[in-house]
Amino acid sequence: MNKAAFDARYGEYRQAVEEYLGGLFLDRPHWADLYDAMRYSLLAGGKRIRPVLTVEAARLSGMDWRQALPVACALELVHTYSLIHDDLPCMDDDDLRRGKPTNHKIYGETLAVLAGDALQPEAFRLILTAPGLSAARRADCALILAEAAGADGMVAGQVLDTLHAPHTHQELLEVHRLKTGAMLRGAALLGCTAAGAEKDLRSAVGTYAQELGVAFQIRDDMLDVIGDEAAVGKPIGSDRADGKTTYVDVLGLEGCESAVRMCTVAAKAALARVPEHEFLDFLADSLAERKS
Repeated sequence: MNKAAFDARYGEYRQAVEEYLGGLFLDRPHWADLYDAMRYSLLAGGKRIRPVLTVEAARLSGMDWRQALPVACALELVHTYSLIHDDLPCMDDDDLRRGKPTNHKIYGETLAVLAGDALQPEAFRLILTAPGLSAARRADCALILAEAAGADGMVAGQVLDTLHAPHTHQELLEVHRLKTGAMLRGAALLGCTAAGAEKDLRSAVGTYAQELGVAFQIRDDMLDVIGDEAAVGKPIGSDRADGKTTYVDVLGLEGCESAVRMCTVAAKAALARVPEHEFLDFLADSLAERKS
């Protein structure tokens, strides 16, 4: 696979995800302001890395990847809820997300909280009504999402990040294995599970995604120092201004570069015995070098 082929497949996946998400919450009940708030953040763009990872994992597992779109987009609903809540004044108190005003700046704090609340159960509705999946696979996918996003996954990472003031390398690693890594691993496992993949493939793709998550977060911390504000879509230096310890504080920029490379190598090594893993190799390399 060359870069043009990677870009074409990524573009196809991303377009399919955007079209699926765009078809959600279109009804106009008298509480349509809730739907508007949900769609505002859900359709705000982004790389769609998580659903792309889900559909590629499904394809590697022998499934028509379009059948995995409901479970892929379910995780994106949960990811979007987490961003809405992260931006609230009681959390990170951010005004911008992807270059646009954050949800609570447009709709107010109450509706922003409720929009995030609503996106969570709607994610499970997508999984539990996914056409073409057996009841057992739907249940397994719902459990994977709950574990990735719940009190021993993403939310645990957010608690450690916001309330426990991590400041050592090991503490930061724990935060981001839970906060970012768990959701990326969940995305990969959702694709495998929807397709009924064998244990070895599930393990390989899950390890790949976990390492990808750590590399992604280290790169995020770097971009908060050296990124271009227009490309990143939010103020640069916000972590330092908030007094948060990041990987840059602990490792320095050169150390972060080295750590990103090591995690990327580890991610790709996990796929060594997986046929047709070139797309995921390209994905890991592209995220390691990203500018936004």
